[in-house]
Amino acid sequence: MNRRRALSALGALSGASMAPALTAAATSAHEPALLKAAPAFVPCMNMSTLRGHKLGFVKELETVSKAGFRSVEIWVDTLQNYLKGGGTAAEARRILGDLGIKIENAIGFAPWIISDDAARTKGLDQLKREMDQLAEVGCMRTAAPAVGATDPKGEKLDLRKVAERYRAILDLGDQTGVVPHLELWGFSHNLNRLSDVMYVAIESGHPKARVLLDVYHLYKGGSSLDSLPLVGPTAIEVFHVNDYPANMPRETIVDGDRVYPGDGVAPIQNILRKIKTDGKTIVLSLEVFNKGYYAQDAAVVAKTSFEKMKKMIGAV
Repeated sequence: MNRRRALSALGALSGASMAPALTAAATSAHEPALLKAAPAFVPCMNMSTLRGHKLGFVKELETVSKAGFRSVEIWVDTLQNYLKGGGTAAEARRILGDLGIKIENAIGFAPWIISDDAARTKGLDQLKREMDQLAEVGCMRTAAPAVGATDPKGEKLDLRKVAERYRAILDLGDQTGVVPHLELWGFSHNLNRLSDVMYVAIESGHPKARVLLDVYHLYKGGSSLDSLPLVGPTAIEVFHVNDYPANMPRETIVDGDRVYPGDGVAPIQNILRKIKTDGKTIVLSLEVFNKGYYAQDAAVVAKTSFEKMKKMIGAV
């Protein structure tokens, strides 16, 4: 019995001595996963911010890459001008790879939402062509704003009909691999409130329905920020960020009044906390149309943009 007790004690001591090593090994095994955890937000440059500089597709990419951006949101017409000028999709992919840049989304203006059947058919054809071009350069998202239905004197659209039309372009997305994200425009006669775009997205009945929101447009359209948590974790993949000056009523503020995040009074941190989702990355794309910035050197604007974005994300 004494011998058994001695062996048992030795076994216990051996197990105890191995425990720290096993714990360390387990911790070490999990460390890579922890280190590679997806960030809540990544900074992205919407090329609207440099649009007034008229740099062209390649120069825009080079400028923002040097500033530190690794994600961009391009404009479809800039890509098309590059292709018309002799550029190719293969060359664009090579340039993107060399610069370490990913195209997260594209800004296009195909009139998919309008009631005129013939004009809408042409709009769908336009969108299909754009989607095919975007897919070739590796861009798998595109904005879908209410182009052609923004005039306050125009038709107030039935949202059920809009949902059917959005479903139609989501089906186009299934064919091309490029998902159209329903964009909120606060100044528009249609889809100018968060409740509108959410209704249309849900009513479309498509699993890939997504919404594209914007700090400025939420303010311009009068949407309640307290409703943002209702949007849900899957609906937002890209979110436009910007700021607006004090003492500018939403009724009179316009696109060109937008400024860098942190240079105005928008409750940006509150907004980002409401949309933040554990385990998911949201692309925060800086979209401004500021003529004062267009008058500055493009490299300065790109670098300032990146620094403002880092500071904004770091404060969340």
